Amino acid sequence: MLSEGFISAIRAQPKSANSTIAKDVGIYVHALHPTHTVKSSFKKSSAPVNALVASSTHIFTAQVDKAVVHVYSRDRGNQEALISFPERIHSLALVGDGVLVLGTVEGRVILWEVCTGRTILTPAAHLQAVSCIAATNSHIITGSEDSNVHVWSVPHLLSLSSNETHEPLRSLSNHRAGITSIAIGHGAGSTNICVSASKDNTIIVWNYLSGDLLRTYLLPSTPLCLALDPCDRATYVGFDDGSVQLIEFLQSNSRINPLFDTNLQTTPEQIKLPPWTTPSEAGATFCIGLSYDGTCLYSGHASGKISQWDTGRRAFSSELADLNAPVTNLLMLSPFPARRLTRATTVVKPKLGEAQYTLSAQLCGSLQSDPVSKVIQNSGFPSSLLEDAISRFLAPAATSSSGDESLRKENEELWKVVQEQRDLQKKTWEKYNKLKTDGS
Repeated sequence: MLSEGFISAIRAQPKSANSTIAKDVGIYVHALHPTHTVKSSFKKSSAPVNALVASSTHIFTAQVDKAVVHVYSRDRGNQEALISFPERIHSLALVGDGVLVLGTVEGRVILWEVCTGRTILTPAAHLQAVSCIAATNSHIITGSEDSNVHVWSVPHLLSLSSNETHEPLRSLSNHRAGITSIAIGHGAGSTNICVSASKDNTIIVWNYLSGDLLRTYLLPSTPLCLALDPCDRATYVGFDDGSVQLIEFLQSNSRINPLFDTNLQTTPEQIKLPPWTTPSEAGATFCIGLSYDGTCLYSGHASGKISQWDTGRRAFSSELADLNAPVTNLLMLSPFPARRLTRATTVVKPKLGEAQYTLSAQLCGSLQSDPVSKVIQNSGFPSSLLEDAISRFLAPAATSSSGDESLRKENEELWKVVQEQRDLQKKTWEKYNKLKTDGS
């Protein structure tokens, strides 16, 4: 049975004594189906906002005002390592399943290959702390308290041959206050978008590949977190007053996508629809997550409550849990995890300044796939398949089996009967011609 879930992280110690909450627990793994339950938990963690990521084998969390990252093993259910870095870590993101991206208080970006230990440090491209990071397999987008958003190339940062200074591809600088959250679209083309939220009470939609500003939305209060619709048709925003809001990019009467309408790109849009609110005071919305099908929204609040919202009715649905401490991170887990060829059973600690590295990973599945899978995954017909087909055409006929031998004998007998009938027909025809000639 497919089951969706999420991972939540809290900050600091519980606000009050609560016998239903285990002591020292900082990370919770939730299952949503058939009913909401907490499957497992991890202790000794106090994570700031935007500081929780998870691979297929590990959970990584930065710690409040510390230059360390806690690494937890999802398979063994315990803390595997405590990794130290030269600067305090403020935010985290994950590229693929094996490259951890860290944003520091000094404005640097650090990349750590968890299977090799290789570590890349960029110059301090931001003037203040890197407050949030979003990443794809090809790009990293960082937001900072200095109000700037930088776009980085993953292949350039991880290149082994490049000796150039690591610099961002471009900077997006239309905000006037610190960046609180960034979300990247689900597209793979040249028009993929990202959305940035800022303390200047705006969110901006960008084409981060070209650097173009597509749309600016003016909000009634300060946005703290974002979650994009699975089809990039809208974004959900969590505010400092505890409410959430749906901002739709598409309009029913529009013939083209309004994001790419040049007549609208220079005009900010004021959001006038009322936000969604909880029945009771929940505190600031620090994090939100959207279900795989986009029908449910989940939010973590300063009060420790995790709320569920019905996106169809655009209203509060229920309170899932009260963790008794500010819920700073909420990471959705897909019911269809990506199939990986390797997995990191243990992480390799960062190695600064080393030129040689060893890959430490476990191979997943068989090294030999079946012929059908090879054909499907190959671009065109594999050369081995073509060579095999040609050799089969040129090879002599194989020795017949007992069944084939009986069919051959039966075929020979039939041909013998046919030949006899042909001879009889020939003799009859000759006799007929002779009688015809004698009669004339």
